[in-house]
Amino acid sequence: MRQSLLWLTVGAGLIFHGRGHAAKAGLTAQQNDRPNVVFILADDLGYGDLSGYGATDMRTSNVDSLIADGMKFTRAYANCPVCSPTRAALMTGRYPEQVGVPGVIRTHAHDNWGYLAQDAILLPQMLAKAGYHTAHVGKWHLGLREENHPLRRGFDHFHGFLGDMMDDYYHHLRHNINYLRLGFDEIESEGHATDLFTDWAVGYIDQRAAEDEPFFLYLAYNAPHSPIQPPREWLENVRRREEGIADKRAKLVALIEHLDDGVGRVIATLKKHDLYDNTIIVFTSDNGGALWAGAGNGPLRAAKGQLYEGGIRVPQVVVWPGRIKPGSVTARDMLSMDWFPTLCEIAGVEVEHEIDGASMLPTLLGRSQPGEGRDLFWTRREGGDRFMGMAAWAARRGPWKLVHGSPTEPFELFNLVEDPKEEHNLREAEKQVFRDLARRLRAHIQRSARIPWLPPRDMVTH
Repeated sequence: MRQSLLWLTVGAGLIFHGRGHAAKAGLTAQQNDRPNVVFILADDLGYGDLSGYGATDMRTSNVDSLIADGMKFTRAYANCPVCSPTRAALMTGRYPEQVGVPGVIRTHAHDNWGYLAQDAILLPQMLAKAGYHTAHVGKWHLGLREENHPLRRGFDHFHGFLGDMMDDYYHHLRHNINYLRLGFDEIESEGHATDLFTDWAVGYIDQRAAEDEPFFLYLAYNAPHSPIQPPREWLENVRRREEGIADKRAKLVALIEHLDDGVGRVIATLKKHDLYDNTIIVFTSDNGGALWAGAGNGPLRAAKGQLYEGGIRVPQVVVWPGRIKPGSVTARDMLSMDWFPTLCEIAGVEVEHEIDGASMLPTLLGRSQPGEGRDLFWTRREGGDRFMGMAAWAARRGPWKLVHGSPTEPFELFNLVEDPKEEHNLREAEKQVFRDLARRLRAHIQRSARIPWLPPRDMVTH
């Protein structure tokens, strides 16, 4: 899919920390009016784990304020029920298997199921064409090798964590390896990871407030991914407030409320610099919540790692003052990969290469938008005794959803309109629907099989 949009050619952004650009030529007034973009990605946040999405045992007032100021999505989807593929889709506008990331990129080669393709074009590269300064703060999880470092893939500034998860929110290590970086430099920092990422994001906004060009800040938190390790005072507050709450649930609620506080600090910093009214803020998650960790996915079936709705449907809210109607709600399907063309269209950058996502700008602006019946696909490749390096798949067309829970399980067919909880398998009752959707999925699998997903042979293992 190619997007035909207005293309404005400008010079590259100013130097910050990392792969800085030379000072650019003067921008027109129209170019200077481009909105800033702050894209906040939570990690493993369940569909029902915000007070604005129905949680009754937590208070997420800052995300709720975004819901009040913007548009709430009830049918937003991650491109995968696990981390790396969704992030690859977000950054490239492609199905993740089309850019070499069908599964989780991990530290050790024997359990690694992805390698971000070197010819993939990433969102910061596109936004740079419109004069945006681009920054990534927080979790990267798209490769540990230097060629896939954020500064090698289009970002001007990186202050965060290269790996998949932290074994401890305070020690910031994974397998006893330090993946914290400022630019290319390994760093050590004290404090809870959520606070660190918030501090670094606030510092970036403070600095960019004095500059003329718009900025794109991709803020990816580790929270509420395991280990479920909230600061003590936040946990004690939840226990005092929520009488009788289970210990496991209390810890997750505290970790999410602590994350919400970080979001509030980012919002306050934008307002302090009078940037809020000219900034698009997106808040969403990379996949569903982990039930074993105490997460809640609302009325949806299953959880993180699974291709049922609880694994892939996520909370999502978008604020753009003066453009998006406050308090609006949409049931439009939107996948992570759709943000690439959406933000490019907003920035005025033409997408000339093939992508799979579709711009949702008309939906954001409250206008009618055709194309609701497009075919949608999901995959997850994984190791272990259950997956054995193979992949599970899902496909959607209209209300019909085909689900392959794992390589050892049969495909199931559900009608999401009549059966939103995916309780009634209609494979035998709707054989023609099953055959048609299965045929479309097979064609997608064949297309995906052309893309390598392993790194070069010389990959360093730890």
